[in-house]
Amino acid sequence: MHPALQKYLEGKLKLSPEHEALVGNCFKPKFTKRNEVLLQKGDIARHLYFVVKGYLRVFLTSEDGNESTRFLIFEGNMGTAFPSYILQQASVATIQSPEPSELLTLSYHDRERLLKEVPGWETMYRISIEQAYIESIQRIESLITMDAKDRYNLLLESQPELIKKLPSKIIADYLGISQETLSRLKSKK
Repeated sequence: MHPALQKYLEGKLKLSPEHEALVGNCFKPKFTKRNEVLLQKGDIARHLYFVVKGYLRVFLTSEDGNESTRFLIFEGNMGTAFPSYILQQASVATIQSPEPSELLTLSYHDRERLLKEVPGWETMYRISIEQAYIESIQRIESLITMDAKDRYNLLLESQPELIKKLPSKIIADYLGISQETLSRLKSKK
């Protein structure tokens, strides 16, 4: 099993050697190039991604071509276009690797296998989905109830590494503000 995945699972569940081997075999390595698209809008999400290095961006594109970042998947985390992955239906989102990244992919079939065969996997999976749901709701609430300055400050306080790591375009898009507004907010700090 990949050491990063092993670290992620530490303390979340106890695996027998057989189950550890099964988990290791279900997660397949994938290396991406800069701006590589892993899922195109309209296709079915066939994989859940665990990010070893780099990050992934899940975004929507309007009819006029404007992009809106739904969420970002960072190192040590899993994610995908969940509605498409769970329902096995066409995705309204695109998944992109903005920088070269190292991933571990879990197919829908292998996810089902782990849920059935590995004791504790279903509970761990449910808890991680619940946490991701809470974070999504909090993000939506911040977009509705906070102004640009407050959203920027919240991101700066909770995830300062994002401000340093991500391009301004992606940060602005994630915060739901223009790049000009982001530039003004950054200059006031």
